[in-house]
Amino acid sequence: MPVVLRHKGFRFFFYSNEGHPREALHIHVRSAEGEAKFWLSPTVLLADSVGFDAKTLRELHGVVIDNADLIERAWHEHFA
Repeated sequence: MPVVLRHKGFRFFFYSNEGHPREALHIHVRSAEGEAKFWLSPTVLLADSVGFDAKTLRELHGVVIDNADLIERAWHEHFA
C-alpha cells in the first residue's frame, strides 16, 4: 500500500491491487476519523467517503488537486 503523501494526519495512498481490470487513476485518504476516495481524471472528484465532514472533504479535495501530478506519477511508477 504505497503512501504518496501525508498531510495533517491524513495518509494519501493507493492499494497495490486496485482491481482486475485495474480501476481508473484515484487516491484513497485515511485518518482516524474516516476514509475517502477521489478520482483524478478527467477532473478531481470525490468517489465516496465515510466519517469526514464537508469541511474536511473540501480540504482533502484541495490537497488532491494541489498534488495531482505527484499522485499521477506515483501511480504510473508503481503500476508500470
